[in-house]
Amino acid sequence: MIVQPKHGRKLGLIGVALTMQRENKFGMGAADRTCNEIEQLMINSNYLENAPFSWVTISVRYGLKNDKKPSYQKISKKYGDLPLTIEIDVHETIDASFEEMKNIEKRAILISLIHAGKKYELPVERLEDALAIL
Repeated sequence: MIVQPKHGRKLGLIGVALTMQRENKFGMGAADRTCNEIEQLMINSNYLENAPFSWVTISVRYGLKNDKKPSYQKISKKYGDLPLTIEIDVHETIDASFEEMKNIEKRAILISLIHAGKKYELPVERLEDALAIL
C-alpha cells in the first residue's frame, strides 16, 4: 500500500541555493504559482494513477548549470513520495521577471516529471505539451 500525504498535495517543491547569489525577488511567488499549476496538470492528466508513489517532491537547486534530467532518490516508504532534484543555472534568474522565473522553474519541474513519468510508464503527454509551449 502506498502512503498518502496528510497534506493532500501531489507536488512539493523545495528551493536550494548552491551559490552565494542573492535569490530573485520573484522566486518564491513564482515557485508557488508554478507548483499549483503543474500539480493541477498532474491531477488532470492522471499522472499518479498507476504510479508506485503517491506524490512527487522536487528539490530545485539554484546552481551553475541546467540539468537535462533529474536525479532520483528512492521512493519513500514513510512518506510515499518520489524525491527528485534538478539544477537550474542561477545566472538565468538574476534579473528575471515574475513570468520569466515562472517559466524557468516550470521548465525544470516539467523536465523532472516527464523524465520520471517515462521511467515509471506514466502518462506524460499533457506535461510534454506544456513543456513544448515554453
